[in-house]
Amino acid sequence: MNIVFVLYSKFALFISIIGIFSIVTVLPDAFGHGLGGDQAPPISFGDMEVTVRTQLSPSDITVGDIDSANMQVRFFDTLTDTNLDKVTYRVEVWQSGELLARNLFYDMDGRLDVKIKPKTGCDENPIETCTIYGGSEHVSAPGALFVQGEACTDDNLDICGRPSMTGPIFVKGGLYKIRVDIEGATSPRVVLANLLSYETFVSVAQEQNFSFQTANAEEIPVIIKTYYDDVDNFEFNTSDNSISFDMPFDWNPDYVNLVQVVHEEVRVPKSFAPYADGKQFKGYVNGVEIDQRALLNDPYSSENTNIVHFLITKNELEKINETLGPSNHGNQQMDLKLVPLAETSKSSTEFYLVDTTNYEQVPTTVNIAWDGKYGANQEIPFEFTFFNENRELIKDVKYAYVVLDEFDNEIARNNGSDSVNPGITSIEGLDVQRIYVPSTGQIRVDILVYGTGLDYDPTYAGIGSAIIEIGPGSSDSIPTKAPIPSWIRNNAAWWADGSIDDNSFIQGIQYLIKEGIMKIPPTSQGSGSGTNDIPAWIRNNAAWWADGSIDDNSFIQGIQYLIKEGIMKIQS
Repeated sequence: MNIVFVLYSKFALFISIIGIFSIVTVLPDAFGHGLGGDQAPPISFGDMEVTVRTQLSPSDITVGDIDSANMQVRFFDTLTDTNLDKVTYRVEVWQSGELLARNLFYDMDGRLDVKIKPKTGCDENPIETCTIYGGSEHVSAPGALFVQGEACTDDNLDICGRPSMTGPIFVKGGLYKIRVDIEGATSPRVVLANLLSYETFVSVAQEQNFSFQTANAEEIPVIIKTYYDDVDNFEFNTSDNSISFDMPFDWNPDYVNLVQVVHEEVRVPKSFAPYADGKQFKGYVNGVEIDQRALLNDPYSSENTNIVHFLITKNELEKINETLGPSNHGNQQMDLKLVPLAETSKSSTEFYLVDTTNYEQVPTTVNIAWDGKYGANQEIPFEFTFFNENRELIKDVKYAYVVLDEFDNEIARNNGSDSVNPGITSIEGLDVQRIYVPSTGQIRVDILVYGTGLDYDPTYAGIGSAIIEIGPGSSDSIPTKAPIPSWIRNNAAWWADGSIDDNSFIQGIQYLIKEGIMKIPPTSQGSGSGTNDIPAWIRNNAAWWADGSIDDNSFIQGIQYLIKEGIMKIQS
């Protein structure tokens, strides 16, 4: 009898979770992160919105570890997720402004697979002349390479028909630009009047070995795995046990706008006490402390090594540029610093996910961890970790969460900032979300995983729930804050992407100020008419605040500006 009750309760809970989330069919649009795959914004083509997606296999390539890789270029309609057929592509591969390869290719089904064989030792100038192409000219597309044979799928790349490029491609770690021009589509004899041109970016990793000596002359090896460019000037500081290094980077805002993410890994033996299990870290870029979500500690992937990820997104890069001002725009270097903190006392809970149809277990386990010094009336940094059936981290997870109090009142909700491509992206299977909890007691955290990767692969998709007990926290060391209703953050996200107008957004902010939830420091009211255009950087701030990338204080500074300039009128 008790077993039946437990099963019924579990079933009822899953029904409840589905009611909280909007389970939608996802047709991927413009989502990409610039690591193992990327997707360009779509372009109108007849009654379609077509784009190019580039994916590498394996997705995480490290220089020297592979003899060959597959580069898949897919041309499809984002409205229907359907490939166009009989496509002629001009593909260019660039790195650091240098052209490495350029050639025409043809495929029948809108999916072009090219075998990439990295090869060093060529000193030709220009270097693109070092690249050798394999394949035969297609009879219907002059100059375009094609290989007769079985069509390529994810499972038959070793035997399918695909052209090849052999040369100085992926022989060095860093960011590669894959430019694709669509010269013909739907028929090999039809040449487009205007080329459809796309740019995507993929990263290839490179490991660099360093070491330092401790105070007692112990030699500690460190590996920096860089996905962006060569790192240099490695240093260890004995005063705070920090590790620092730098690498080339262009801080010009036009370039920063093109960068999806800068990914660097610092790997330190767990046997070195300051980097042992349970340690937390702070990260700095050009002296500016980065958000917790941009610095992730992975103690799971290696038994003996802590892997700390710098995952610095475009939003974070733009915030650093804004903090440092125009003087940083001409800077050609990125300085990174990792500082270990005192050991924390973490609590955690773990649960599996089930599918949304039959409520059967899927191969996904979610762990939620938090530091016990945080508690009621505080923003608590919750760490979400996603494991597969082999206890490995699941990469490129797209997920959402809803938090409810013990009376089923919604406390927080986050489904990402893109209404077309829902979900928060957890690139490494680790993510930190700051969630305000107003009072002590039990909260329920409901998780929905949409899928993984650029195409929302449903293998690990599902729903699950955890009950967490929240205590009073340590009010001496952590400031408290007033609760901000989730609908306000939703308004900010919708306003930032143009879904609601300026007046609707301003009404929400006026509500916060009127209710005393948002405290605006003394600010003289400007004499403007209130109809001035709101600057783009305010919209950026609203989007970052909505998804938790910046704190309330950073957002309030933007509101002060609106008041001062007379753009926003505070009603008495």
